Amino acid sequence: MAEPVSPDTGSTDPQARRIVYCGVCTLPPEYCEFGGTAKRCKEWLEKNDPGMHEKLYSEEAINASLSTLSLDARKRAEKDSAKKEAKAAAAEARNAERKAEAMVYIKRVERNKRKYVTAVSGLEAHGHDLKKVAKDWGKKFATGSSVTKTASGTDEIVVQGDNSDDIFDLVVDTMGVPEDNVECIEDKKKKSAG
Repeated sequence: MAEPVSPDTGSTDPQARRIVYCGVCTLPPEYCEFGGTAKRCKEWLEKNDPGMHEKLYSEEAINASLSTLSLDARKRAEKDSAKKEAKAAAAEARNAERKAEAMVYIKRVERNKRKYVTAVSGLEAHGHDLKKVAKDWGKKFATGSSVTKTASGTDEIVVQGDNSDDIFDLVVDTMGVPEDNVECIEDKKKKSAG
């Protein structure tokens, strides 16, 4: 019988590799430059994996990669990187501006007599996953909570019960939405005549 080869003697079996994925763009760090968030990816890599950051972004690594290019290719590479950085900065500015302008509406809607539901719309503009938030709120308030489409085609979170004050506090305190961008509305359903 053949004896198994120990790891100390250098087995020929393939070994598993440890691959690092960027926490910003979810690509391997070698490919972050092709995504739209290269600057944030570089900051994330410096903080979370300094060894890989040194390997990819040190002066020697950059000079070695540039030395293989011709003069025209170097100029194009510099121009492309400057263009990508400007595009990423403009996209970040647009997103920040959109977040600053986006309103969150909290409506308390009367269903019948003393029964209410609370509808929250506009959270997706602030970067929150509505299904996850609805599930969390359902657990927090011990009620039914779901994501529904409105007549205008946008999504809103509907929570059973009059939780508008609690939701207002949650949105402002824990979700990072400025208080000026949150508006509470009381809506009564009109009774049909007849």
